[in-house]
Amino acid sequence: MSHAYYLGLPIWQHPLWPGEFTAATSRGEQALADYATVFNTVEGNTTFYGLPRPATVQRWAANTPPGFRFCFKFPRVISHQQALAQCDRETRNFLDTLAPLGERLGPLFLQLPPRFGPDGLDTLRGFLDRLPRGFRYAVEVRHRAFFAKGEAETALNRLLHERQMDRVILDSRALFHIPTDDPDGLDARRRKPRLPVHALALTRHPLVRFIGHPQREANTPFLAPWLDKLGTWLDEGRQPFFFVHTPSNRDAPALARLFHQQLAARLALPPLPRWPAEQAQPAQLGLF
Repeated sequence: MSHAYYLGLPIWQHPLWPGEFTAATSRGEQALADYATVFNTVEGNTTFYGLPRPATVQRWAANTPPGFRFCFKFPRVISHQQALAQCDRETRNFLDTLAPLGERLGPLFLQLPPRFGPDGLDTLRGFLDRLPRGFRYAVEVRHRAFFAKGEAETALNRLLHERQMDRVILDSRALFHIPTDDPDGLDARRRKPRLPVHALALTRHPLVRFIGHPQREANTPFLAPWLDKLGTWLDEGRQPFFFVHTPSNRDAPALARLFHQQLAARLALPPLPRWPAEQAQPAQLGLF
């Protein structure tokens, strides 16, 4: 796809994607290779739970093109268990593990839990100032004080802007807009935060995480403002990252394609490549 912006999903494989999105036989590294023929970035939530082996990282690099970007999440031992304190060794291990990906690394994002509030800003400042400068970083906060347009939010935004780090923008409005009896949707509503959306770009690479509703049409009014926002950012010379989630993520590729179709119609962008599963289907012969 065009590199005017980065479009991706939170994962690169799903048990129901083979034959639907990826090729029918797509597993393991082939799933990543298939995914990377369509999308040019992925969140990479796997590192939140544990670090990959060096050989695995090498395979990730081998199965993606140079323009692809991995946006891995800091391990939970750093962000949630240690609360950014006394975790320099864990941070160094995380960065050293991923360093072989080189140019394929996008912003590495630090997701802080809801309990991490304004009284933790000094801790956050010290943690960010100890990070090596050879990587790009973004921070996601979930404490409501950082969405109140008061002193705490101003201080957070200033802290990140001064360090040229972006504030992750989480948009879960569609998920909570209308009720659902979908089990995955109900589970997502329990797990995902419901917070105001402050579409603030602090660097050249703003990062948006859009959490969609299980009914695809319910997402349309919430995707529409992002068409305008990404158009503005692209006009400003920015290169945003836009990640599309759905409750089970089975439908995330289709929702991402819908978003790109709408954005491409506005900005004359090329279409996304065909799904690997579609490319594997034999062409249908005409009846006459």
